[in-house]
Amino acid sequence: MEYSYMEYARQNEEIRREIGNAINGEYTAIICYEKIASMAPTEAARNQILEIRKDEIHHYQTFVQIYSTLFGRQPQVQIREECPRDYRRGLDFAFKDEQETVDKYHRIAQMTNDPSIREAFRSAAADEQNHAVWFLYFMVHRI
Repeated sequence: MEYSYMEYARQNEEIRREIGNAINGEYTAIICYEKIASMAPTEAARNQILEIRKDEIHHYQTFVQIYSTLFGRQPQVQIREECPRDYRRGLDFAFKDEQETVDKYHRIAQMTNDPSIREAFRSAAADEQNHAVWFLYFMVHRI
C-alpha cells in the first residue's frame, strides 16, 4: 500500500513540475512574441506573430486552470529565458522553442489518464508545431 502511495506522489510531483514548466514556457512566449512582433519588418508578419501570441495566451490560461484544479493553488509564474533583442535571433529562438515544446507537450499528455488534460496538451502540441512552421517560414523568406 505504501509503495503505491509513494509512486502516486512521485508521479503527482512530476506532472506538477511539468505543467508548471509548460506554464512558464507559455508565459515566456507571450512576452517574447510581443517583442518579436514589434520588430517585424512587415504588417503581415507582425499580424501573424500576434495571432501566434493569442494561441500562447490561450495555452497559458488553459494550463493555469489545469494546474489550479489539480493542485489547489495558482502556479508561481516566471520568465524562463530572455527574448533576443534582434528580430532574426528572436525568430530563431521562437522556432527552436516551439519545436522543443511539441515533444514536451506530447510527453505531458502521455503522463495523465485524464482525457481533458491529455487533449489540452495534444491540441497545444499541434498549435506549437504550426507556430514553428510560421517562424521557419519567416526565417527562410527573410520576412
